Amino acid sequence: MSQEPQPNAVALNTLKGGVGKTTISLNTARELAERDHDVLLVDLDPNGHLTVGLNFREVYLDDEHADLGEIIIDRDAEPDDAIVSTEFGFDLFPSTADLEDVQDRLGSVNHGTVRMRQFLVEPLLGDTYDYIIIDTPGSTGHLTDNALVATESILVPLRPGPESLGGFERTVERLIKPLREFISLDLLAIVPTDLQRRIDQQTLDRELIESLVTREHLAAKVPNFAYISPADLEKIDSGEWDGSLPKPGIRHSESLSRAIGDHKPLRDYAPEDSILSSFEELASIIEHGEVRR
Repeated sequence: MSQEPQPNAVALNTLKGGVGKTTISLNTARELAERDHDVLLVDLDPNGHLTVGLNFREVYLDDEHADLGEIIIDRDAEPDDAIVSTEFGFDLFPSTADLEDVQDRLGSVNHGTVRMRQFLVEPLLGDTYDYIIIDTPGSTGHLTDNALVATESILVPLRPGPESLGGFERTVERLIKPLREFISLDLLAIVPTDLQRRIDQQTLDRELIESLVTREHLAAKVPNFAYISPADLEKIDSGEWDGSLPKPGIRHSESLSRAIGDHKPLRDYAPEDSILSSFEELASIIEHGEVRR
């Protein structure tokens, strides 16, 4: 990997809803913009949570606004016809209310899985934008496949729970492995999010962190803000821990929820919030294409 930040496109996906995918997409895009990069945030969720959350509800519902289908299927519009500017230093390619129809149409068009790469990402990445972040639907389908083929890199958020690792494994088996037969799809990071319990007891938070850091092939993908070494876990269990380790993961936060309710990224709602450091590291991971321990 190069030592210097390189233009990159990244998709966020987990085949499970409610894992903080949209929150991470928004705030990571904001941190990349804070580093003076030109950033495009793409909302591929047919429900438009990100678009509406950024106060573009009228655009989401506007039949006259250029949509993804017109750009990558019909070819009678260009990306600039759809992209809107935000007040937070990055641009938004908004979701529209007919995005599910676009997904259906992609299934019957020639070269349906490469159209987002050919007509959206490749024309913009490196020339107009340094980074393109795509918030994908939380399910398989033509939109998700297009996003992963277009970016060839993925961040996977995981929320503590009985099915957390199972959700990751489904993402690998149903999305990553099949696509790796055709493209070089890079798993940039696994992002534990919405953690709120103790790790010195057998909580769901502890189970998630331990299940990641004790598997060598996964441990290297865990960001530093969520990483606790197996040796430190042993110290915690043996009573040798001095309490100096920070609480891991993106923590459950009222500020994050309130920021979305106020139509803002966290930096613009609560600029002193300690959780911002997690999104700063995610921005660095995207810049350099890897977790740096």
